[in-house]
Amino acid sequence: MWRSGSARALITLVRVQGSSYRKVGARLMIDQHGNYVGSISGGCLEADLLRKAHWLIKDGASMVRYSTEFDDTDAIPFGLGCGGTLDLLVEPAGTREFDLLMTTLERSLRGDSAEMITILPSDSRHFQRFLVEPFGLRSTLEDDTCFLEQVEPPPRVLILGAGDDAQPLVKLAALLGWRVVVFDGRTQWAKASRFPDAERVLHLDLRDAADLDVGERDLVILMSHSYSQDRDWLRYILPRRPLYLALLGARQRSFKIVTEASEILGWSLHEVAKGVATPAGLDLGGDGPVAIALAIVSEMQACLNGRALRSRPPLLKSSEPVEEGADVSRVFCPAWSSSDV
Repeated sequence: MWRSGSARALITLVRVQGSSYRKVGARLMIDQHGNYVGSISGGCLEADLLRKAHWLIKDGASMVRYSTEFDDTDAIPFGLGCGGTLDLLVEPAGTREFDLLMTTLERSLRGDSAEMITILPSDSRHFQRFLVEPFGLRSTLEDDTCFLEQVEPPPRVLILGAGDDAQPLVKLAALLGWRVVVFDGRTQWAKASRFPDAERVLHLDLRDAADLDVGERDLVILMSHSYSQDRDWLRYILPRRPLYLALLGARQRSFKIVTEASEILGWSLHEVAKGVATPAGLDLGGDGPVAIALAIVSEMQACLNGRALRSRPPLLKSSEPVEEGADVSRVFCPAWSSSDV
């Protein structure tokens, strides 16, 4: 919408007191014809904002407040029972501030991070926005005068294995706005036409491992269905310590892979076990590729938000010897403690 030149107004949720459907930083963009993308509520406030946006920006950026406390005597139906007060920044398109934000968001899609401060408009303050260095201007501003945000790239998911069961996983991850890259050493599977929602689909095997740039914020799934490939990729990726690393497969198979990877790396079994989630995915029940994809995406979402996953015991108990044929359960994400990093 921005690139086409049709954007008219941008609405950003900058402050919440109490509860709200969306978190601070949620955005809604409106074009010249009344179409919109994004959301700042569960659909309850958007219609009112579509009607009011044109005059809310007639003199430049402005602030508007909505209360969602339940009130059945209120003629305006925003007493929705959510129990929160929302402060929204409404700004016109085409300004320097607007273009700076759009450019920064666009660059984040390519992997760039940035810190941004927006001076919120009031009777005594002009609306301004600029990029800042960490610990720069931030300390001189009061919380109620500005909106500080860290613009981060969307999560990147690396899927090692381009089988049919990877297709729903790619679709679900892409629906969440994540960047998805699929790798496979089999040319007949590593085709972009099989994964239209992926950012890239690459023919890659372990001989080309140096071309696989795994970062500490990446989410990695091993699902090649090849025992040797999963084992070799595991021992290659483990030392790079991605945010999330999961191994798809039966428990007995996973235990053998983890054991062999520990021997190849020269790590203890406990060190390897705490770095990989296996079996991959939350224990949601169900069967088939779509249900498995949902379980894996749910686990990655929990990992990204720092949620503790206590549905199953850890792979190995601390200081407990490992016996041949021992049961493999799972570890929890994030896998690496602060002492490991």
